[in-house]
Amino acid sequence: MYIEDNQPFEYNNERFADLQMLRYQLSGFERLTLRQKIYSYYLAKATLAGRDIVTDQFGKYNLVIRKTLEALYVKGSDRQSDDFQAMTVYLKRLWFSNGIYHHYGCEKFTPEFSETWLRQEVAKLDPGLLPLSNGESAKELKDRLCPVIFDPAVLPKRVNLNTAEDVVKTSACNYYEGVSQQEATDYYRQQRDPEESDCQPSWGLNSKLVKTDGALREEKYTTTGLYAPAIRQIVYWLGKAADYAENEQQRELIALLIRYYETGDLRLFDQYSIKWLQEQQGDIDFINGFIEVYGDPLGIKGSWEGLVEYKDHEATRRTRVIADNAQWFEDHSPIDPRFRKPKVKGVTANVICAAMLGGDEYPSSAIGINLPNADWIRARYGSKSVTIGNLTDAYKKAAHGNGMLAEFVIDDATRQLIDRYGDLCDDLHTDLHECLGHGSGQLLPGVSSDALRSYGSTIEEARADLFGLYYLADEKLVELGLVPDGEAYKSQYYTYLMNGLLTQLVRIKPGHQIEEAHMRNRAIIARWCLANGGGAVELVKRDGRTYVSITDYKALRGCFGRLLAEVQRIKSEGDYETARRLVEDYGVKIDGALHAEVLQRYERLGIAPYKGFINPRLEPVTDEKGAITDIRVDYTEAYDHQMLRYSREYGLL
Repeated sequence: MYIEDNQPFEYNNERFADLQMLRYQLSGFERLTLRQKIYSYYLAKATLAGRDIVTDQFGKYNLVIRKTLEALYVKGSDRQSDDFQAMTVYLKRLWFSNGIYHHYGCEKFTPEFSETWLRQEVAKLDPGLLPLSNGESAKELKDRLCPVIFDPAVLPKRVNLNTAEDVVKTSACNYYEGVSQQEATDYYRQQRDPEESDCQPSWGLNSKLVKTDGALREEKYTTTGLYAPAIRQIVYWLGKAADYAENEQQRELIALLIRYYETGDLRLFDQYSIKWLQEQQGDIDFINGFIEVYGDPLGIKGSWEGLVEYKDHEATRRTRVIADNAQWFEDHSPIDPRFRKPKVKGVTANVICAAMLGGDEYPSSAIGINLPNADWIRARYGSKSVTIGNLTDAYKKAAHGNGMLAEFVIDDATRQLIDRYGDLCDDLHTDLHECLGHGSGQLLPGVSSDALRSYGSTIEEARADLFGLYYLADEKLVELGLVPDGEAYKSQYYTYLMNGLLTQLVRIKPGHQIEEAHMRNRAIIARWCLANGGGAVELVKRDGRTYVSITDYKALRGCFGRLLAEVQRIKSEGDYETARRLVEDYGVKIDGALHAEVLQRYERLGIAPYKGFINPRLEPVTDEKGAITDIRVDYTEAYDHQMLRYSREYGLL
């Protein structure tokens, strides 16, 4: 299926467990030059080459479990049994989450196939198909893996954020080995040189911390260190891409990234990040590296991710308007003037089309990204923001007419408001969040960027969301032509609070608490406003169903402003204790009765609560001499075929 601009495109695809797979369209890709297409193609290969890295980072048994189940999926003989069908769903979930832990809740999957069946079927396989190591037998492999798969007490959570426990020792993520939380915290505190300026690298970002014979040491992720086979392939494809770069600056930043991968030197990564930030002329851009720290309970270590993108010039108009007025937004922020940036630097923002997703951005992806993460780089050089337009478009198409608004919005008038303005304000809130929210404010001198420890990611996401919510209702947006009138913002205010108070609960199992940073952030904002808004927002019952009722939108904006001021103070001052109380008081616990009601109402709609993406396949077209004459986009690959192909072509660890 090769899609032309005038042909219909099928966004929806396979569904299993609580997941629905979508496709995203590369609109306008055919209008890129041949050089740009080849550049994108080689960058896409570099993006896919890191797949095994993130799978291993998310749990030390993930890769061997994946390889074992893939062998069974392809060569297993008992294909019609209920156990095989249940194993298939389990494997598809593992592919989706890059491991055996839920991509959002971080809890370990519960297999619905039996251990006895798995042991019997693996025993039937040719041992050459199994990921045996160091002379291991098939029985020893099963003995090693079965407790991890079947025993709920063994490595139960990928990321444990319960501060009453040692979050390092009780998290299954593969960033630490034999290390306690206190040891890891002390180790990285000692890395910081108190005599040096605040412009220090993000120590620990690209390594695993291990304890051997009582001594701590880092295993760096480099071409000669941990994950070397995959990183060497990433470097190879980056080198191929550099030959087709659009300009000299792109070639220079790729060279810096390659040197960083070769050495593991985080100062080189900072140099690369600054060079990447400053490259604005090309239409093609990419993200490739150890970036986000949400998967580390201490918020130190970066998971590997990749993204290839190209600019959507028409849709970028609104983000450019926002970026061009960044100083106005900073100057009028409701935060303490001490925490405002006196001069906002280097804010750039684009709407882009994703051309390939990889690592921690695949199959589940963000819809907006703001980088670099280092606060000192943001302060000195600014930040680069993107809203991923073709992914948000796919989400909207999938959600159209699914019944959510009819079930959970309080009345017809509010539904009509959302129908009229909802898509526009969703996009605008994402733009404000990414373009300005993450880049706003500043730390006080001497405050470390990791002062909030395990609560840092949640507080940062709340800060960016509040920034966007506060400014959505500002007359400045009407003046800039970003919204048609002073009523539009109400659609986002309602849907945001409805999500934070009610509908995001559909993603959580009964009896569980909120774990994921973005969900905690939304819960904090919504519940804080419910508790401190003086009745501006309420939960009301109608015909036995709970709804959000907003009685005073202007007062609600004041709530957002007050909370933004406090959250910015917490971050700027590094106030760990207040961050802890805010998250624990408002962002974690769930009302059981309300949760049960929401789940029951949602179940009747027949909607999968989580969405992810199948990548398009980029295929070179060559002439009789082997020279590439075009890059063709193929959307026909099935989910399981894509995952198995990636395991064959990019199974590098």
